[in-house]
Amino acid sequence: MSEAKAASAQTLNFQAEVKQLLHLMIHSLYSNREIFLRELVSNASDACDKLRFEALDVPALYEADSELKIRIDFDSAARTITIADNGIGMSWDEAVAHLGTIAKSGTKEFFGKLTGDQKKDAHLIGQFGVGFYSAFIVADKVTVLSRRAGLDASEGVKWECAMTGESAGEYTIEAVEKTSRGTEITLHLREGQEDLLSGWKLKSLIRKYSDHIVQPIVMRKEEWDEEKKEQVLRDEYETINQANALWTRSRNDISDDEYKAFYKHVGHDYDEPLAWTHSRVEGRHEYTQLLYVPAHAPFDMWDRNAKHGVKLYVKRVFIMDDAEKLLPAYLRFVRGVVDSADLPLNVSREILQESKDIDTIRAGCTKKILGLLEDLATSDEAGDKEKYATFWKEFGKVLKEGVGEDFANKDKVAGLLRFASTKADTPEETVSLADYISRMKEGQDKIYYVTAETFNAAKNSPHLEIFRKKGIEVLLLSDRVDEWVIGNLPEFDGKPLVSVAKGGLDLGALEDEAEKKEAEKAADDYKELLEKMKASLGERVKDVKVTLRLTDSPACLVADEHDMGMNLARILKAAGQSAPVSKPILEINPNHPAVLRLKYEDKSFDDWAQVLFDQALLAEGGTLDDPATFVKRINQLMLAMSSAS
Repeated sequence: MSEAKAASAQTLNFQAEVKQLLHLMIHSLYSNREIFLRELVSNASDACDKLRFEALDVPALYEADSELKIRIDFDSAARTITIADNGIGMSWDEAVAHLGTIAKSGTKEFFGKLTGDQKKDAHLIGQFGVGFYSAFIVADKVTVLSRRAGLDASEGVKWECAMTGESAGEYTIEAVEKTSRGTEITLHLREGQEDLLSGWKLKSLIRKYSDHIVQPIVMRKEEWDEEKKEQVLRDEYETINQANALWTRSRNDISDDEYKAFYKHVGHDYDEPLAWTHSRVEGRHEYTQLLYVPAHAPFDMWDRNAKHGVKLYVKRVFIMDDAEKLLPAYLRFVRGVVDSADLPLNVSREILQESKDIDTIRAGCTKKILGLLEDLATSDEAGDKEKYATFWKEFGKVLKEGVGEDFANKDKVAGLLRFASTKADTPEETVSLADYISRMKEGQDKIYYVTAETFNAAKNSPHLEIFRKKGIEVLLLSDRVDEWVIGNLPEFDGKPLVSVAKGGLDLGALEDEAEKKEAEKAADDYKELLEKMKASLGERVKDVKVTLRLTDSPACLVADEHDMGMNLARILKAAGQSAPVSKPILEINPNHPAVLRLKYEDKSFDDWAQVLFDQALLAEGGTLDDPATFVKRINQLMLAMSSAS
């Protein structure tokens, strides 16, 4: 520790985001103030877990005290509650880092979503996680004493902050002597919080929110003093919680409320989980899994490098809290616990990379979560269907990644996907591939889809015109990840997925003989026009053809069967990646007045041909290379038409 630190206390300011969070939390979460104890006890439990893990390599960190526990005291006269643990503790730098800042990705987005509506903000704050700062819901002053295991007694640290007066939002930190390792948090209660200064009240909160905590939570015993006619505290401590690992108990012995309470601890979430699965696997590999699907996506969901995942235990000893190898990245929203009986206690991240046991556990956990989601998706219960709709809204885009990342479970993941389609013509993604197949018209042997940058662009795509006319359902894909999904899902249940905007239109048995003959006749009748247009457009097109896929539009652009789709090319370009250069095919509608006019146009033929191409490009969702020239051509043609009439 530096001399400057030891010499005197330092006064520092909270990070701006912390000030905002504290203000919102004090006002928005006050209606559920009890969570402060759950959050502080959970943090104390995590500190004990981390000490046990580090002590596997450095047993001296126990400092001759290996009995980990959490202690809760209250002092009615001083109006304080103290939560203490003998876990890993904090050094000076850790106290500044953990207590003065919110080191969490997604912070900016989180604050951008706050509305000022206390009820809505309370929900968001819960999603973000309140942790240590929940202390200020009930306390106007918080004092923290801590020393990291392994440091000298002189390297203890005292952190203090009062949220009253002119100094609100500032905190002091100084070096102190602390003989025991771990952290002690003292809450100086606000006015009106006196009901918390009761052994009965605190014990009821512990049993309600923290009964599942693995470490013993102890409080001083109370007994009735006949002379004083009141409960008095004794020096002897008693364990309040069950203090055993919830996941090791039989499912029949665990209530839904206990499962939900444990999720809030392990997931650091304010809300209840959407669903969970709990099972014990025996045989060649022995492990227990308790996995939860949250009801809401975390703010760092799209940061694939953020620490997510499941806590790993070995024989009930905590090993790590973000064991990403236990589940594939597309299931990174899952929270919970895996307890293995086979792994060594000194397992490291490097060992996890190569372990066959981990591969087996990963496969088992993945199967369980996909099975849980499948049960929700296919259940006839209205509540389950609603849960799956909620899940899809929150995590659907992430689950889609699994189609390309998890070859072994590709079909299962594909069965869980939901899409918008022309059946409802709304942006809601409710159609499964199985639903689509069940509604396919007689003679239809393909699953048709269209991709675009927005839902409206997909819904109004000219490529859909013939499909709408014939009543053929088409999937409307407008998520960027959909291009990735389709690229890795050539078929489902034996039915190929076919883009309506690529290659020649082949409706198979859905196309009658009269239409085929009409197409052949139109191709002959317009042969000269097609060659003239192709020459006029030059390098802009690969070919010009007559099409019957259009009923209202004059023209559309399609990619050749083996070329990259135009929407995917745009996505790659926007991401700064180079896409293979491929020219589109211009298909014209022989029955459209604009095309009929062009057949007999001579003077402004080139202008009309260019305008038809540019209009088709815009309708397809593309952007013009030279918008000014397009506008100029339109104006000239409009003037020419008005003067001619």
